[in-house]
Amino acid sequence: MDLLNTIRQLFITLFHAVYHILWGDLIAIPLPGGGSLGLSLLVLILIPSGIYFTLRTKALPFRLFPEMLRVTLEKKKLSQKDAISGVQALIVSTATRVGMGNLVGVVAAISAGGAGAVFWIYTPIVLVAISAVIVLRKDATVKVLDIMVPVMAACYFLLTIFIIVRNIGLLPAVFQKIFLEAFGLRQAVAGGFGAVIMNGAKRGLFSNEAGSGSAPCAAAAADIDHPAKEGLLQAFGVFIDTIVICSCSAMIMLLTPADLTRGLEGMDLLQTSMEHHMGQIGVVFIAGILWLFSFSTFIGILFYARPNVAYLFGDNWLSQTLYKVLALVMLFIGGLAAYTFVWDLGDIGVGLMTVFNMIALIPLAPKALGALEDYERWKRMKADLER
Repeated sequence: MDLLNTIRQLFITLFHAVYHILWGDLIAIPLPGGGSLGLSLLVLILIPSGIYFTLRTKALPFRLFPEMLRVTLEKKKLSQKDAISGVQALIVSTATRVGMGNLVGVVAAISAGGAGAVFWIYTPIVLVAISAVIVLRKDATVKVLDIMVPVMAACYFLLTIFIIVRNIGLLPAVFQKIFLEAFGLRQAVAGGFGAVIMNGAKRGLFSNEAGSGSAPCAAAAADIDHPAKEGLLQAFGVFIDTIVICSCSAMIMLLTPADLTRGLEGMDLLQTSMEHHMGQIGVVFIAGILWLFSFSTFIGILFYARPNVAYLFGDNWLSQTLYKVLALVMLFIGGLAAYTFVWDLGDIGVGLMTVFNMIALIPLAPKALGALEDYERWKRMKADLER
């Protein structure tokens, strides 16, 4: 027993040490008001890299946004067996972005209150059973996500539009608050600007996975005629997750009276907001949507794992089945664990992925930029010929 306690304590110590290296304040810059701007390793890596790539691509997310939409709507027959289309790769990567890491936190937060509990009368065994039916069937993953992701995203978006229309008179005050706090005017005076940036970077990375190197697992499987097109599709995926889905959640909560949400955090905050806007049916609805978000994340990540397992252990029935069974076991364990621990573990996992990925990404940048230049040159030539 003493040995087990010692091992447990060593693990906890190592866990907190790695977490602090990734997300702790490596540099603290004093700010007016007595606070400080704490910069972690991940912030020091991601923000300069984001600025660098934005400049090198000449503001690609803004400049080529119409092209992202065009490529997304482009229809193309697959020329390779077992490949997926560019849009399917977008759907798989969006599935892993939307709801990433929220499963256990959502269960703990929503099942504790109101009618939302009906979706979790839950045990984790039910979720594992449903997952097993899908992931153990060959080629079922992408087919399920093709239906699930567009439906859940559209439902959530349309619900948000409905809530915004019902509360249209509150929008000026909401946008005023967004812009004031986005530029840190209130936080800088109060000394909390560092926490705003820190939490924003952490949750942003955890939400859209930009820079973590996970989405290429889906992109690499796409049958597409130019690599830059897949890059544009994946950039559009970040837009869907961050600008559309996250903004939906933000608007739902910001349009709720502050007195109702004071002191609440996370899914408790979203649950209370939905109850205010739509009553108990809103709580049930958000429980179902969040379940779909979390479930699609799990299914999408298993798709990511397949080629990696094949590379390490061979593309055979035994290895491909064992990793799925292991994932299902971990899903069950995660459903029983403390959600705060699982969330912190996810921060460490995504953080380590990002550090290692950025080490490779910067040296490979010229190849990616070259592919973008080649694509834009091809587009210009095509436009000249059409004239």
